[in-house]
Amino acid sequence: REDVPGDKRLVAYVVPTSPGLDTSAVRAFVAKQLPEYMVPSAVVELSALPLNANGKVDRKALPAPDLSARREQYVAPRTPTEQTLAELFAQVLGVERVGVHDDFFDLGGHSLLATQLVTRVNSALHVGLGVRALFEAPTVAGLAQSIQSATSASHLPALTRALRDGPLPLSFAQQRLWFIDQLQPGLALYNMPMVLRLSGPLELPALHRAYEALVLRHEVLRTTFQSEGGEPRQLIHPAPLQSLLVVDLSGVPSGEREVEVRRRAAEDAARPFDLATGPLVRATVLKLEPGEHVLLLNMHHSISDGWSMGVLVRELTALYEAFRQGQPSPLPELPVQYADYAVWQRNWLSGATLQGQLDWWKQQLSGAPHALELPTDKPRPAALSHLGASVPLSLPRELSEAVDALAKREGATPFMLLLAAFQALLHRYCGQDDVLVGSPIAGRRHADTEGLIGFFVNTLVLRARFTPDLCFRALLAQVRNTTLGAFE
Repeated sequence: REDVPGDKRLVAYVVPTSPGLDTSAVRAFVAKQLPEYMVPSAVVELSALPLNANGKVDRKALPAPDLSARREQYVAPRTPTEQTLAELFAQVLGVERVGVHDDFFDLGGHSLLATQLVTRVNSALHVGLGVRALFEAPTVAGLAQSIQSATSASHLPALTRALRDGPLPLSFAQQRLWFIDQLQPGLALYNMPMVLRLSGPLELPALHRAYEALVLRHEVLRTTFQSEGGEPRQLIHPAPLQSLLVVDLSGVPSGEREVEVRRRAAEDAARPFDLATGPLVRATVLKLEPGEHVLLLNMHHSISDGWSMGVLVRELTALYEAFRQGQPSPLPELPVQYADYAVWQRNWLSGATLQGQLDWWKQQLSGAPHALELPTDKPRPAALSHLGASVPLSLPRELSEAVDALAKREGATPFMLLLAAFQALLHRYCGQDDVLVGSPIAGRRHADTEGLIGFFVNTLVLRARFTPDLCFRALLAQVRNTTLGAFE
């Protein structure tokens, strides 16, 4: 089942010979007969299986599982901290209630939900827990104890609105891209294009209004970067810098329209943004015929990331549906904007806090090799050429499920497991005993940033040191500890 988008669960539906099924016993029995990845996360007792007119099981009529039913005995929260944690557990897991001894992962939690939960916990309780804390204490009671014993250094300041009475700083992530743009202006390397096909009747006035409302809602979509004394500053414009463009391709012969769509999409994706003049977001509708359109969306990475693209599409859809029906915007006011996050980050990461993080990374990367010496058939260019490519790869279902099962047994996530395997492969090809791999991470540490469009991504560098007697389990432990402890 996928009752929540992106959150798939394996569910068993059982018709017992007598009522009062012990679902825990059922799961325990199945665990002895089948691999771990085939054990259902929930067991639902039914008086009869719903059937369709053909006498087959009507899968659409099967009820969603009540994951709270897996708990043997509910123990209510005993302190304000436990009460807050229990509510957050329930929100993220999509269950009615969570007791203090209920295990987050036994209730269907996984690594993505764990990241989301830790973000909300940090925001609600003003702490700075890492994902490691949830892996080590996956219950409400255990996590409350971890929070109680946390040092003051792990507490984060609150994210609040900043004054708009002067120039606003860039976030560290934005400043990185601004600096790169100063060195190599006019490149499209950090464009984030997206192509959406819209089938069915489209009311262009409603879409125009929805796009304008979206840009007005998020200040970062009206932001450009100005240099003052060599230092970049955010400039938030009061109105959108460019409206939604519409290009009518219905006059192009039907056999040539798809070619023209691809040409225009590639052209838009390759057209660079000017960070000083903007706009840093573009939207173009290509009309193919009355019931067929293509929407080209493109943003510069300095104001967006992968998470933001989901926010943009979700909110644009909600605004369009509301305006199409003559209703007001259904979206609540944003508590903070990305500029507020940039000010918060600059204030927090300063002085001893910033120095502590810098010292941690310097220690982790001390003596690291300058480059990975892979045995390629061409010499490494003196300057970065950007002539790379991506090669998609899909694992067979059986192998993918086996990876999930192995990761769970080792107390890791599939990402950690695959990264350890990738580092082992690099070690084998290049012969180096010290291998570094960089990986982007979401970087949204406050719940209020979940609904923001902006550039929150950080880079995590994972370093693996190989020895003659290093086994894969020890390598995985290196990756797991580095991943979970990166920001502690």
